[in-house]
Amino acid sequence: MVKVKLCGMKRACDITWANEYMPDYVGFVFAGQRRRITDEQAVFLRSRLDARIQAVGVFVDASQERIAALVQNGVIQLVQLHGHEDETYIKKLRRRIAVPIIQAFSVASRRDAERAQQSAADYILLDHGAGGTGSSFNWSVLRGLQRDYFLAGGLSPENSAQALRLRPYALDVSSGIESEGVKDREKIKQFMAQVRQTVHQEE
Repeated sequence: MVKVKLCGMKRACDITWANEYMPDYVGFVFAGQRRRITDEQAVFLRSRLDARIQAVGVFVDASQERIAALVQNGVIQLVQLHGHEDETYIKKLRRRIAVPIIQAFSVASRRDAERAQQSAADYILLDHGAGGTGSSFNWSVLRGLQRDYFLAGGLSPENSAQALRLRPYALDVSSGIESEGVKDREKIKQFMAQVRQTVHQEE
């Protein structure tokens, strides 16, 4: 069954809603501005998060020491790299942590998707632009992709069924479950319900 990641969680109520609707993952963003949280905030949010939900730390060109500390302290259970991290960076990070690594790629063409397939990370995440834009890319370039991937960029309750037809490993949604820049309980409910309904109909 396709997995779901609710990304950009930053308030206690966001975690309450995640616990209510039980995605597979939530994302804590340690970069950027709008959804960025501190390490201390992440510790607090993880303490309130249902243990069955895994937390993904989203980083942009972060120090490996910081990432390793968050992993070792049990704050995050997966690492998502959204910057200029190369194969050497990923290989070094693997030696420090024993959790899955996701590498994000901006996809504008079939060539971008093929390049992403070569990543040494455990999973790839395919997004529009730098991520968090609320816009999608041309999903047709993903046809024939040969490895598990997180699909991100412009996802919403309205297009989740269409996204599922691509058979991604996971759907990664952020702005599509927000209103006025913050997470919206009703949109989270709608997104999770739509995904589960679609999956159930196809089984």
